[in-house]
Amino acid sequence: MVTKEQLIAFFADDFPQVDLVIESLGNKSATLRKKIDHNHLRPGGTVAGPVLMEIADAALYAAILGEIGLVPLAVTTNLNINFLRKPAPDKDVLAVCSLIKVGRTLAIGEVSIYSEGMSEPVAHAVGTYSIPPDRTG
Repeated sequence: MVTKEQLIAFFADDFPQVDLVIESLGNKSATLRKKIDHNHLRPGGTVAGPVLMEIADAALYAAILGEIGLVPLAVTTNLNINFLRKPAPDKDVLAVCSLIKVGRTLAIGEVSIYSEGMSEPVAHAVGTYSIPPDRTG
């Protein structure tokens, strides 16, 4: 198991370009936050799809590393996302990940993505990660 503080340090060292906040971690789950500004919007004033995919993928990675330890070379093998409704252009985006299965070589999870303050998700993703057999990457 990895603590929230250890994962925050790992992200800061290995992914300094990522501007996500790990809100919670543990029990096969993770919640991440991304502050949304005009740089994250597409025409029409909605949050761009790649931004939502980024936070979905990062939430999966965080939840998985929280279970298996800091395995840098655990990698996405599949990510499917459904965009459900227009996110608010002026609210943070929250990704809530729940792992469905963590096996020896694959992990599968789902992520519900919300605009802060909205009770209904704006997107839903399901992803699979490949875990290196030696778990050292």
